[in-house]
Amino acid sequence: MSMTAGNAPLTSHQRADIERKLRARQAELRAEIAGQLRTQDDPGLVGLRNRMEDTDDWAAADAMAAMDIAAVSRDLRILTDVEAALARHADGTYGECVDCGIDIPYARLSAYPAATRCVSCQEATEAAARRAGSPR
Repeated sequence: MSMTAGNAPLTSHQRADIERKLRARQAELRAEIAGQLRTQDDPGLVGLRNRMEDTDDWAAADAMAAMDIAAVSRDLRILTDVEAALARHADGTYGECVDCGIDIPYARLSAYPAATRCVSCQEATEAAARRAGSPR
């Protein structure tokens, strides 16, 4: 890891703290996703679907299904980011900005352990995405 702009490499204590946070978030996301998927056969949902059929309010049923799918998709994207961070942690590249290579400050990693960019590069990426009209 490089050391520029006053950013120091993570200490072993900081690395252990971040790994603990990543593993806790990974377990939490896996449980959420499993719970969301289990509810698909929930008798309450089947009853709700039956009521929706009786009222012909398919728009509401479609909106609810879309929200469920969006929630699972969001959690899967976050889980992917967390698992990628754990892989970087294991291979020794965790904490390096993917754009400029400087060490990402511990405060940023502690707040958002899956961060792949330093604040400056993240802001530049978001600004470029806004200019391009992209959601990211």
